[in-house]
Amino acid sequence: MHPRDQIIMIIDKIYKGGLTTTSGGNISIIDDDGDVWVTPSAIDKGTLRATDIICVKRDGSIEGRHKPSSEYPFHIAIYKCRPEIKAVIHAHPPALVSFSIVRQIPDTNVIPQAKHVCGPIGYAPYALPGSNELGDVIADEFAKGVNAVIMENHGTVVGGADLSDAYQRFETMEFCARTLINGSTIGKPNYLSDEQIDAFESQIPRLLPEMKKVEYPSDERAIREMIQRIVLRACDQGMMISSYGTVSVRWKGNDFLITPTNVARWDIQLKDIVQIKDGKREPGKIPSRSTWLHQEIYKRFPHINSIILTQTPYLMAYSVTGEKIDVRTIPESWIFLQDIPNVPFGSHFAGEETILNTLGENTPAVIINNDSVLVTGDKLLGTFDKLEVAEFSAKSLTMGASLGKLVPINQEQIEDLRNKFLS
Repeated sequence: MHPRDQIIMIIDKIYKGGLTTTSGGNISIIDDDGDVWVTPSAIDKGTLRATDIICVKRDGSIEGRHKPSSEYPFHIAIYKCRPEIKAVIHAHPPALVSFSIVRQIPDTNVIPQAKHVCGPIGYAPYALPGSNELGDVIADEFAKGVNAVIMENHGTVVGGADLSDAYQRFETMEFCARTLINGSTIGKPNYLSDEQIDAFESQIPRLLPEMKKVEYPSDERAIREMIQRIVLRACDQGMMISSYGTVSVRWKGNDFLITPTNVARWDIQLKDIVQIKDGKREPGKIPSRSTWLHQEIYKRFPHINSIILTQTPYLMAYSVTGEKIDVRTIPESWIFLQDIPNVPFGSHFAGEETILNTLGENTPAVIINNDSVLVTGDKLLGTFDKLEVAEFSAKSLTMGASLGKLVPINQEQIEDLRNKFLS
């Protein structure tokens, strides 16, 4: 994609995701000729078009209908001190702004992939927006080798090898910050050691052998389309971020299709999805690192035909604190979920039996501490519905924590629901 088209695609995701305002934030890309493509100043982020993007030539001349962003100087400062950085995103996402105004850096050891994606995070003291001084203090942080910086009383700025890399870092950082804030509302966040995170990374991947011949009958292709639709919907609904999320669907017998690793979830294509047949994987593709767990679930639970493993903003509050979620909020929540137990971090690693020994007819979901939520079901849409119900319940509980003590549906009411809906 042309740099201006990349910028439009990403600024649209940032704006629609509620991570910037109409006037806030800016994005740039430096191309192989040394020209910088950047969002314009004072133009509505909700209606930007490719023709609005400005090109600042290597010689300093400007091409375009508008003025470049007023924050353009610190983009240039970053590119000068870190030539390997090819894209920069700056915005004011709410959770990271919260950290900036209390003078803190979010501890990314709360979720394993957050540390891996974000890397070390710098902190730039306050300076006047649009000033050379701001460029200097930000460049000083990037010169230390970080790819992300909290800007005091301002927001955040991240860099990447390309714009997709920068966006994944930006989104993951904000998700991590939001998780910490939500977790602090209901309890006290727990953090992973570097050794635990290294153990998580070492799970990549325990690869299955490759098939010699692959067939794509119509029913298999229909499952690919189903998985793609749900993954994109999960991203649109805030139920999945680009750096984490796995969906699988049973095909026939114990064969299934599963999402790959190292592909941005919002950009997943039909060809990216991996077929697992007779214990072998589609050639040339790397399936999710949780493939072993999905495979074992399908083997042991004939009633389960779809699985979603993901991170959602409010369920992750329960994941990082280890607090148990009480789904007896409204009838629908209990009917769909009944119970969501917490299992320890590492329960999702290959060879571990905890999750397999916990799931069952009356336990369709588990929360994996400091990692994710796993939801199972029959049809994929129904499994996604359970995920949404669980997340809405978690959101209600987290929001309600500031109002008073939870009063759940009582046992007599639970038995009425059981007799009417589950008998």
